[in-house]
Formats: sequence, C-alpha cells, structure tokens
Amino acid sequence: MISWTGSDKPIGTIGVIGAGNMGKCIISKLIEQGRSVTVFDAFPEALRWARDNGAGTAPSPLALAKECAVIIMSLPGPAQIETVLFGEAGMYEGLSPDSVLVDTSTVDPDTTKTNARRTAERGAAYLDCPILGRPSAAGKWLLPTGGDSAVLDYVRPVLLAFAREAIHVGESGAGNALKLLNQMMFSAINAVTCETLAIADHVGIDRKIFYETVANSGAATVSGLFKEVGKNIVDENFDNPTFTVDLLIKDARFALEMAKAADAPSIISSSVQTYNQLGHASGMGNLDTSALVHLFEKLYQKDHRRLP
Repeated sequence: MISWTGSDKPIGTIGVIGAGNMGKCIISKLIEQGRSVTVFDAFPEALRWARDNGAGTAPSPLALAKECAVIIMSLPGPAQIETVLFGEAGMYEGLSPDSVLVDTSTVDPDTTKTNARRTAERGAAYLDCPILGRPSAAGKWLLPTGGDSAVLDYVRPVLLAFAREAIHVGESGAGNALKLLNQMMFSAINAVTCETLAIADHVGIDRKIFYETVANSGAATVSGLFKEVGKNIVDENFDNPTFTVDLLIKDARFALEMAKAADAPSIISSSVQTYNQLGHASGMGNLDTSALVHLFEKLYQKDHRRLP
C-alpha cells in the first residue's frame, strides 16, 4: 500500500465535485476566502454557475484530480461517488500520494470504507466529512469526520472556509455513522412536527398560533428544525425545498440499514420511514419534508357521507 505524503505540501487550487445546494455553498465560501477553486459537475448549468461565480471548471473528474490535490465531493449518493471515482474519466487514475479526498456527501459507512481502501492503492487519503447544518447555515456547519486525524489537521484550514469546526470522530466511516444517526432524529422531529400541527386544528388550536407560541417559548421541545418545518407548514411553503422528502428517505434508509446490520434495529425511525415513503407514493418526493403534513391532514379528514 502506498502511503499519503501530502502533509508538508502547500495547498493549492481546491477541487470541488458537485455543485448542488450544498456544493454551491462550499464553492462560494471557498472563493470568499480567496481560495482558487476548480469545479466538476455532470450538469452543464452547474458548471456555468461555477464559472459565473469565480471558479474554474474541469471537463472530467480525471482532469480535476490531475490539477487539484485536495478535492471535496458533494454528491447525492454512493452511485454518483462510484462514477466520479472509478467510472469513465474518473478520478482514480489521476490520484497520487499527495491527494486528499474529502467526501461531504451523506452515504453509508461501508461505501466510505470501500472507497478509502481503493483510493489508498494510489496513495490518496480519504476523509468522510458529512455536513451537520442546512444550506442557510453555511459557514456555521459542523463536520464530523472519519479517517486519519493527521489528514484532517492538514485540510482543516480549507474546511473552516465553510464550516465552524471539523471534529475527528473516529476511523473511516465514523463521520457517516454519526451523520446517519443525526438523520434518524431529523426524520422523527420532522414527522412529529407535521403530525402535531395537523392535530392542532382538530383540538381547536389554530396551527399558526400553536407554532408561534411554542417557537417563541424557550420550551425544551423547541429546535431549529421545528422552527423551520413548522414555519413552512404555517406558510404552506412546500415547493421551495430546503431538504426533499426523497432525500430524507435516502438518508433514513442508510441509517436503518446501518442500525440493522449492527443488531440494533430501529423501532421509532422504522415507523417514521413508512410515512416518508407514503409521502413519496403520494407524489411529494420533490417537495420539502414539511409537506408530509398533508399525510396527516388526510388521515384526520372526516368523511361525512352516510354509511350504508
């Protein structure tokens, strides 16, 4: 196995693969800090956005890997990571013992362990560095990171361009595991917020009054997620998603599979996932997760037709 040798090298142009919601935040913050950035994305409009906002672009992941030693990935899931790493014109052949791959995507720990092992054949270092935080909180994110702590120390100045802190939480895959546990809580908080606001109308409490009273109460039940999801429900703002139902289903699936494999199968999150999947089946997959309130509204809707 070839060892990573980049610890004493200056960090030059930062590569970013993926210019979606989170990737755009990363790119913008890096440029604001004065970093040189080169971007690859499979979608031409994303590359145009990158150029319009001061970044360079690469024609392929391979070309980007040859240009940049530190590469940040922000991708939808394991399949896309597999493609950019090992597919046609993928990064693999362009990696060297100076390369560091920082994966901010939300994926399962096994995917990271496999990718870290395979890229180590080229001497490259690999960190799983998922994001705790919404796009609106870019710059204040926390990054639980798995992998070699020395590699994290090396790239931390880059990461702090778009995050408040990057914390080493264990070996390869540990960052993913922590993020998936967080997503289990996300799923449950989202569901109970939707359910509670749907019930409020049926017990004589206007949902807007309930939301505003609780959100401003300082009660222990109040979280940032409750405030965001509840406001979307009150405002009926479902078509401009911060996080879609389908993305939540994907993250929760990884979390539930991880828990089951560890002989710690989830009870609560498994039940909540049923509601998430019903939301997808009802055509809400591309809507904000707060749209799941409609499931509960339909559940509680009274049918006044006379039974035969």
